Order: sequence, then structure tokens, then C-alpha cells
Amino acid sequence: MRHFLSTLDYSRAELEALLAAARALKAGPHAQSLAGKSIALLFFNPSLRTRTSFELGMHQLGGKAIVLEPGKGAWPIEFDDNVVMDGEPEEHVREVARVLSRYVDAIAVRAFPKFQRWEVDREDRVIQSFARHATVPVINMETITHPCQELALALTMQEKLGRLDGKKFLLTWTYHPRPLNTAVANSALILAAKMGMDVTLLCPTPEYRLDDRYMDAAAKLSADQGRTLTVSHDIASAYRGADMVYAKSWGALPYFGRWDQEQPIREQHRHFMVDREKLELTPDALFSHCLPVRRNVKVSDWVLDSPRAIHIDEAENRLHVQKALLHALLTGLPTGLPTGLPTGAL
Repeated sequence: MRHFLSTLDYSRAELEALLAAARALKAGPHAQSLAGKSIALLFFNPSLRTRTSFELGMHQLGGKAIVLEPGKGAWPIEFDDNVVMDGEPEEHVREVARVLSRYVDAIAVRAFPKFQRWEVDREDRVIQSFARHATVPVINMETITHPCQELALALTMQEKLGRLDGKKFLLTWTYHPRPLNTAVANSALILAAKMGMDVTLLCPTPEYRLDDRYMDAAAKLSADQGRTLTVSHDIASAYRGADMVYAKSWGALPYFGRWDQEQPIREQHRHFMVDREKLELTPDALFSHCLPVRRNVKVSDWVLDSPRAIHIDEAENRLHVQKALLHALLTGLPTGLPTGLPTGAL
């Protein structure tokens, strides 16, 4: 049994195999390869693309998805061990994970950080608890990383740019009126480095660097492939020459849980919004965003409506990569490729 919690647990070759399977599934008819299989989708946070694509993906492959919302339509869950459960939670993850494992063939979890103490949130205890106690594969639908979004981004870039080795990937922070999860930024950084791209992380100040776990991993992945990882605070130089501009807002980790201290810094950098002026610094670059996106706050209308914007393609590809992932995990095929599908990679 293997979980899908982070792409750091998978080699580039394994990810390329999943992407090849996704391309084949996207091009071909819907095979009922997961007939009789089921998955429990646990949403601790809202979702549009993730929920729709997982539910529909299971349906198109002949399987069944059960959606659960702990604290709403399902009992609230306790994750601390050795506690007296005399508060809101009605049951412990030890029971939840084991019971669901008797019902379904996989469990997928979406659980954002609490945004109070990063040293606690970075442990990712919700999904790690499910992985520890479940006896079926567990899939990360976004916690402190978003590996399924990574796969969709990779597939989309390969479709538009071809082989990614040596291409310049710009991951840029953008303004947002409140601090957001670092998950997509962490994942985009790792994905671009793992795929052999030259990566630039553009952020307003050093406080907006990502967690060392992901910075160090990306640096090693880049170095191992003879590529570069650069951190920049200069907009013009970071944009120039980029082949791919990927935008995301995130909160500054040193101010995690202290919004009153971060807000003044954030407000000084509204100009980091991705707009026409910036994108024209790199006239051949494509642009994308994980969505949802606030128009004319994070990204301008001109950019989002430009033919260079591929964020809708990336959103569609969530469906295809997740079908490939579900097939791989629920059938146990080591390559992740459905029987009879082509194995070629870009």
C-alpha cells in the first residue's frame, strides 16, 4: 500500500509515468477500470475544483466517491493522542481511519493549516494521522502541500512548453488582503525543480521565503540536475526571460498567527499583482494560477483574459491527473498506467 501525500515521496520517473497516463486518459474514452471501487473524500475546508474533479473522476472510471464534511454532515474528529475527549470532537481519528478503511478502497483528505503556529501546522497532523491509522491508500487533496495541483500544473506545462528541462519557471508572490496557505507555493516550487526547470522564487521580502523543508528540497533537486534555484525580491529581473509565470499569494511564516504585524508589510506590496506591464517583461511567457483568483487584486483582467493564460487548462487537467492517480493507487499498477495505455513520456 502506498499513500500520495507529497511528490517528495515520488521520483521524477514515477511522476512522468502518472503524467503519461493522464495524457492517455485525456485523449481516450472513459474506461471503467475502477468499477466496484470507492473512495471517501473528507473535506475540512471548502472546495470547488478538487471536489468536482475527484467525484467526477471516480464516476468516469466506474467507481464511487463518498463526500464527508467532519463537523457538518459528519462527526467532528479529534487528532491529539492521550486526551480526555470532553470537548467538541465526538470521535478519534484512530476509529475514523480504521472504520473508513473497512468501507472504501482509498481515503482523500483536504485540511488547511490553522494559521496560528507554523511549528505545529508544518507537522501536517490531520493527513499524517489518517495515513498512520488507515489501512488503505490516503491521498492529499491539499494540506500544507497540494500534490494533485502539482500534477495538473506539470501536465499543462508539458502540453504547452514540451519538455521542461531548462525552461525558466517564475513563482511569484502576489498581494491578497489576507494571509493564505503556502501549500500551492510549496508544491509549485518542488514540481518545477523536480522537472528540471530553472526556478526563481519572487517575493516581497525575506519574510516571505517558504519553509526550509521545501526550499532545501528544491535546491537539492535543482543542483542534482544542474539547474538553479534563485530567490529574488526584484520584480523586473525576476520576470525577464521567464517561460512560465505562476502566481500565488501566501502568508509570511515569521508572522504566522500574528496578522496585525504582517498586514502593514503586505499592504506595502500591492504592486506585486501580476499585470500587463510585468508580463510584457517576458513576452514569450505563459501564465497560470491554481484558482480561485481575485481579479485585479492578485492578477489583472488583461492577464487572465490573455491567450497566454493557461489557468483554465490547468484546472481541467486536475480531472485527468487525478484519474491517473486513482487508477494507479486503486489497481496497484506500479507505473500508474492503466492496462493498454501508452507509456511514452515527453
